[in-house]
Amino acid sequence: MKFQDWEMLDALYATENITQAAKRLFLSQPTLTSRIQSLEAYYGVKLIIRKQRGITFTPEGEELAHHARKMLHEQIRIEEKLHNMKQQVAGTLRVGASNFFARNKMPKLLRLFKQKYPNVEFQVVTGWSSEMHRRILNHDVHISFIKGDYSWHDRKELLYEEEICIASPWEFTWESLPEMPRIDYHTDEKMRNIVDNWWYSQYKQNPDINIWVSQVETCKEMIVNGLGYAILANLVVRPHPELVTKPLYHPTGDIITRKTWMYYQEDSMQMNIVKAFVDFIRTLDVKSL
Repeated sequence: MKFQDWEMLDALYATENITQAAKRLFLSQPTLTSRIQSLEAYYGVKLIIRKQRGITFTPEGEELAHHARKMLHEQIRIEEKLHNMKQQVAGTLRVGASNFFARNKMPKLLRLFKQKYPNVEFQVVTGWSSEMHRRILNHDVHISFIKGDYSWHDRKELLYEEEICIASPWEFTWESLPEMPRIDYHTDEKMRNIVDNWWYSQYKQNPDINIWVSQVETCKEMIVNGLGYAILANLVVRPHPELVTKPLYHPTGDIITRKTWMYYQEDSMQMNIVKAFVDFIRTLDVKSL
């Protein structure tokens, strides 16, 4: 098998769709189909089965796809090792970042790091914190910036904490919240649990949610335009001091906060590029960026 075959099988296994895999690999669909058929002829087994929507792998195909993923990881590892042997900060840094962090922090961080180390390139993946946790567990990235606490037995460093708050376009009392129009948004399970647990510890009735959006940034714009209040992390609304914000409290009287962490593996610190980036992050006040 060639390197291109490893990439093809990995893309097919990830997407379970020939059209999407072809787009990811910048190939035409007939070219990708022809390469699959060549592999099947070489090994003398059927690798995939076409369904009405997408594909599924045969047991033989699944075994080969797992092998391809291992070989891709090994290829990346040897390339990183060779870069590291040059005793310079160069190569490609693979980073995962939760959605808010990716939008509001990563561009500045990467620009500042690139100014210091111009020979560095970046591969950045973004998504929910749960996905970024999976990425670092699977060694898909060197470093993950994750909001919330996830099971992790290697290295992680706290970057900042932020209050969970009510953000409203108008003054309000705690007693009036259940009757006020609330804007809600799609978020990860940990944040949803924080919000729901707080709400139902305070009120017996459901909130009056009259607008539902897919992203917290859209939710913020709805608040700014006077359409209702929301419960979110206070860094989201920091650029809008005209909004009324009040933090949420635990029954103990402590303010409810959410932490943002930098996760990484101790072994990866042997790489110049990873060590340089971790050391660089340690010099910054990431929350204030």
